[in-house]
Amino acid sequence: MKRIFKSFIVVAATVILAACASTPANPFVGMWELSINTPVGAMGATLDVSADMMGTMSSAELGATELQGITVTDNAVSFNVVVDAQGQTLALSFAGTVDGDMLTGNFDSDFGAIPVTGTRQ
Repeated sequence: MKRIFKSFIVVAATVILAACASTPANPFVGMWELSINTPVGAMGATLDVSADMMGTMSSAELGATELQGITVTDNAVSFNVVVDAQGQTLALSFAGTVDGDMLTGNFDSDFGAIPVTGTRQ
């Protein structure tokens, strides 16, 4: 009986480890340093995205705000964020791709596309 129980534990542990190993890592999780090419010049920002698909964007100019509706499909990433830009509330939608430690894409805004590049820290 002990032998059967030990065998069961070994098989269960093997199955769990195999399942963990076969789950691909989410390419968007991590800390990102961004360069946002705004109509008034380049602005730096930081994205912090956790494995539970929660995140924040922060910058000296805009403060910190929560990312909304984060989706990742393969290497395609999208999310929404609402920022206070000098007293004006802007709703921005990001769409881009992750390639290793590089992030590229655009914020879609009322003013058109705003190019974004980023590097994982």
